[in-house]
Amino acid sequence: MVRSEHTVSDASSLTGWFKSSYSGGDQGECLEAARGHAGVPVRDSRAVTGPAVVFSADGWSAFVAAVKDGRFSG
Repeated sequence: MVRSEHTVSDASSLTGWFKSSYSGGDQGECLEAARGHAGVPVRDSRAVTGPAVVFSADGWSAFVAAVKDGRFSG
C-alpha cells in the first residue's frame, strides 16, 4: 500500500468500509467511507482496490454538511 498524506493507493488494504444508507439501489454511483482510522478514507464503491481519498475528520464533516445543505449543484 502506497500512502501519502491524503491518499491510499489500494483502498482494499483498509478495513471498516460502509455505504451510506442514503445510497441508491443498483446505480453504482456510491461512495464508501471507512470507520476506525485517524482520517476518513473515502472510495468509489465499484473500485474496491482503487485509490481512496483521506479527509480529516473536520474536512469530512464540513463536506457532509455542505451536501446536506444543498451547497453543490448537480
